[in-house]
Amino acid sequence: MRQINEDIKHGSFKPVYLLYGEERYLRRQYRERLQKALCSEGDSMNTHFYSGKDLPLGEIIDLAETLPFLADRRVIFINDSGLFKSGGEKMAEYLAQPNDTAFFIFTESEIDKRSKLFKTVQSKGYAAEFAVQDENTLKRWAASVLGKENKKITENTVQLLLGKTGTDMENIQMELEKLICYCMDRDVITDEDVEAVCTTRIQNRIFDMINAIAAKKQKEALELYYDLLALKEPPMRILFLIARQCNMLLQAKELKSRGHDQRSIAARLGVPPFAAGKYLTQASHFKTDVLLNAVAKCVEAEEAVKSGRMNDIMSVEILIMTVL
Repeated sequence: MRQINEDIKHGSFKPVYLLYGEERYLRRQYRERLQKALCSEGDSMNTHFYSGKDLPLGEIIDLAETLPFLADRRVIFINDSGLFKSGGEKMAEYLAQPNDTAFFIFTESEIDKRSKLFKTVQSKGYAAEFAVQDENTLKRWAASVLGKENKKITENTVQLLLGKTGTDMENIQMELEKLICYCMDRDVITDEDVEAVCTTRIQNRIFDMINAIAAKKQKEALELYYDLLALKEPPMRILFLIARQCNMLLQAKELKSRGHDQRSIAARLGVPPFAAGKYLTQASHFKTDVLLNAVAKCVEAEEAVKSGRMNDIMSVEILIMTVL
């Protein structure tokens, strides 16, 4: 991010940029910054957008070879093409020696760093990874967003907010906008405000469901399940998330037993350190054989639905009552 900001500040641009990684909000933000810096406002003659797989690469390359119309550069934006996983060889060959007036900005959620196209971008341009941000960064960012609207929030309250939203910055931004509107006449965001207007993402409800099951509170667990059904969540997706949660707890428990610390466990699970802490706390309530049995029961429940022996809603109900 620092490199892109420097390029924009000095007006010295690489011929190709790749913005990739899990954090969609940051990918979009930096694509927009590059567009604003590289393209004249309203210049549709020299600004081009392509999205999705099976792109007309020959047409795009011909476009890049065409001199810009009454402008210094022609800018081509390509989004989620999949070219960095397969089929990008032709583009890689072109980018090895592109037209001096052509600039490319790729935005991809998934890439293969072994691909020829990725290596070409690294050598000829700049590849920026936008990973999930850590807890402290998200807290500072949320506070700064609220600060611009003359709102304040305590660390405990922002922690509560992140517990509901997860780490996705687009999701956090939407919830912050709701809080700003809800607290229009007040300066301080409170826990009560967060509870009143912020939506708890489904993964967090699954986490609460597992907590309820562990505490032998079957009624509470079933109520959470029915809440999800009322929100139009498919039973089989809920089943998948329960199985995933049990798998994550199993992995966290195993890694802990091998002596890994919280940061190392977070990296291996692919979650932020604060989320790994929650997994470790929840995993401590279960024995390994209990979690293994829970995963097996999730598989059995899925097979019962797919074979027609039981409907999906009832299958998950029985699972919740017997899984742990």
